[in-house]
Amino acid sequence: MTFHRRELIHGALAAGTASMVAASEGEKSATTPLPSNVLPSNVLPSNVLPPMSMPSKVIDTNVSLFHWPFRRLPLDEVNELCAKFQQLGITEAWAGSFEALLHRDLRKVNERLQKLCQKRAELIPVGAVNPNLPDWKHDLNLCLGRFAMPGVRLLPGYHGYALDDAVFGELLVTATKLGGFVQVVVAMEDTRTQSSSLQAPNVDPRPLQHWMQQIPDAKVQILNCRPSASDRQTFASIPRLTVDTSRVDGTDGVATLANAIGIDRVLYGSHSPFLIPEAACIRMVETGIPAVDVKAIMQENAEHFRITKSTLPHNQQR
Repeated sequence: MTFHRRELIHGALAAGTASMVAASEGEKSATTPLPSNVLPSNVLPSNVLPPMSMPSKVIDTNVSLFHWPFRRLPLDEVNELCAKFQQLGITEAWAGSFEALLHRDLRKVNERLQKLCQKRAELIPVGAVNPNLPDWKHDLNLCLGRFAMPGVRLLPGYHGYALDDAVFGELLVTATKLGGFVQVVVAMEDTRTQSSSLQAPNVDPRPLQHWMQQIPDAKVQILNCRPSASDRQTFASIPRLTVDTSRVDGTDGVATLANAIGIDRVLYGSHSPFLIPEAACIRMVETGIPAVDVKAIMQENAEHFRITKSTLPHNQQR
């Protein structure tokens, strides 16, 4: 599948999350820029650039189902979201649940997520676990066992713990024993747009340096980070840590991240439907990296990341 940059931008505008623009066929182009967190205005085309060839399989490692608790979002119904994925050539999407942010009964949240994903072949459920709850080990075993999820998604900013807490290390050890990966959500939205009655701090990823050294088989992915130069330096220093592309800034942001931490540690993610899925595609169109690296980011790295095999010493096994 191939896309022109113009097609992606027009699709993004039609999604309703950007300012409404009047664009006509032919040589006319959009005149109202997208919000800066979606697409920098300087990439709006004055003419059609060469199309980008998408890999035959594209894996989006960062989507969420059900409803964002603070407002309705475009594409927050699963059929609409999956229709957009099909349009964009997304063949597989790793799906968490917005319900996991505030619901205490995560077993029910994960059950609903698993049942919904069973209805759509492209959706891979990634359950939620809160290690501050007394039954978190049961939740983790359900996700990686009975529900056959490949990993879990953690929300420390909403669940009230930090990555240097001992319980996080215990969770990471247990998930690794069970052969599952762990996604850590650094943020769901800009702290400036959060509800005044619920402030969730951004998560500090630096303690992962210790845990990734102590647990050599652990597989951890950072989600929704807008990486600064300091962040990129931190990520590069943490063994095997992977990062998604959902909030990378600028037309060269993906390439800059890949140069800093290694192309094999960058995984495609959109944070949709909170962000429009076209935005992540535009980043790949604009990044200018070779096609082989596009395929690695959009497909192969995620496939490798999902293949987990515990090699912990026998005396550390269950």
